[in-house]
Amino acid sequence: MGLAYTLCGSRVGADDLVQDALLAAFQNWEVVSRLDNPGAWVRRVLANRSVSAVRRRVSEARGLARMALDREVSQLPEVPAETEWIWREIRRLPKRQAQVTALHYYDQLSLSEIAEILECSKTTVNAHLRRARDTLGRRLNSLGGSYEDA
Repeated sequence: MGLAYTLCGSRVGADDLVQDALLAAFQNWEVVSRLDNPGAWVRRVLANRSVSAVRRRVSEARGLARMALDREVSQLPEVPAETEWIWREIRRLPKRQAQVTALHYYDQLSLSEIAEILECSKTTVNAHLRRARDTLGRRLNSLGGSYEDA
């Protein structure tokens, strides 16, 4: 749930992402259960589906507003208010950079583990993480901050 939230920025969207990823795992269980790391498969599905999560979230919000429904929101690990702004900035990064950053910093996965999840090389993961850090560093500096402040 926490990874999904860091990728899409919405509790409702995170809930949908997790449900979609777990449903996909259930539907493909014969294949998934034989993998060395089924959790990596689920994370990859979650990361890939996060790309369209914003569109789904906006569509759902409009529908709920029209129907004036209140949905009970499940509890997620709280993102401290002092770091919420940085996760907003991370969500503004290109898709793969945001995914790599969330997997590395939120899920605390190694570059090798991220490479396995996203089915790419460790070098590619490192390049995405470096670009994300550079972009975030420029944004922080434009706001008068630094990595040490974050």
